[in-house]
Amino acid sequence: MRKARKMNSALRRFIITIVFLTMTAILTSACGQQTTNGQGKLNITATTGMITDVVKQVGGEHVEVSGLMGSGIDPHLYKASQGDVKKLDNADIIFYNGLHLEGKMAEMFEGLEKRKPTVAVSSYLTEEQLHAAPGQGEGMHDPHIWFNVKLWISAAEVIRDTLVEKDPSHEESYRSNATAYIEQLEELNTYAKEQIALIPEASRILVTAHDAFGYFGEAYGLTVTGLQGMNTMSEYGSKDVSELRDYLVDKKIKAVFIESSVPKKSIESVIEGARQLGHEVKIGGELYSDAMGDEGTFEGTYIGMVRHNVDTIVSALK
Repeated sequence: MRKARKMNSALRRFIITIVFLTMTAILTSACGQQTTNGQGKLNITATTGMITDVVKQVGGEHVEVSGLMGSGIDPHLYKASQGDVKKLDNADIIFYNGLHLEGKMAEMFEGLEKRKPTVAVSSYLTEEQLHAAPGQGEGMHDPHIWFNVKLWISAAEVIRDTLVEKDPSHEESYRSNATAYIEQLEELNTYAKEQIALIPEASRILVTAHDAFGYFGEAYGLTVTGLQGMNTMSEYGSKDVSELRDYLVDKKIKAVFIESSVPKKSIESVIEGARQLGHEVKIGGELYSDAMGDEGTFEGTYIGMVRHNVDTIVSALK
């Protein structure tokens, strides 16, 4: 009888051990897949629309992507809502631009990176590839890297490598998607160069509401100036308006551009100032700067955004 009790006790311990090891294996496997949406997909949160689009292109069917900032949203001024905080908490991976573009969210990212992959898509760029940001503080850089398509290829590579590291079972798919998308970006870069070259050299002057197009100007051969600084948090005053007005008159510039994420009243004051001096300036069109177009439209993709900007600039200045 005593032997039977001992055998039953040993059997119970054996069964409990097997159950424990099985549950541990299941939990470990689930953690290894880094999935939280119940569909076997990586749950990813991205900040800007440009980043969200690249993650969709590279991740394909293996990711579920939530973007925080839609069309017309200025990332410089953006504050995370309670819904955003929930998306960030639930994400397996977070992608953001970095270079202080999402300035008001910097501390949040620092806290999140202690718990989960929180990755700046600008992290592969070197000091030589980045522009300084005058007036923004020592060591600060211009964050508008997506305006140089060649630099944005680097963002696609960061996203590809992060997805491969966190979900190696779908490595082949991520690499294939990235290769195909990068080929499209190479074609886009060539298109931008060819189209901007159609503008007479003397007319290749791009004037916008804020100084977001520095990388674009360097890459495609335009002189660029803006009323506000690189960060829309910076204030502009009557002196800035007067200086830009005089610049338009002196250079005989016929067209300036508004931006989808910046109120147009700022640039309208410059146009009125030039008109009072006898120089007529028109609005050449609306450009997408810190945000893309509406979701579901061609301009609501990164490639569509860039092509729209190029075509609008060429049409107005050619």
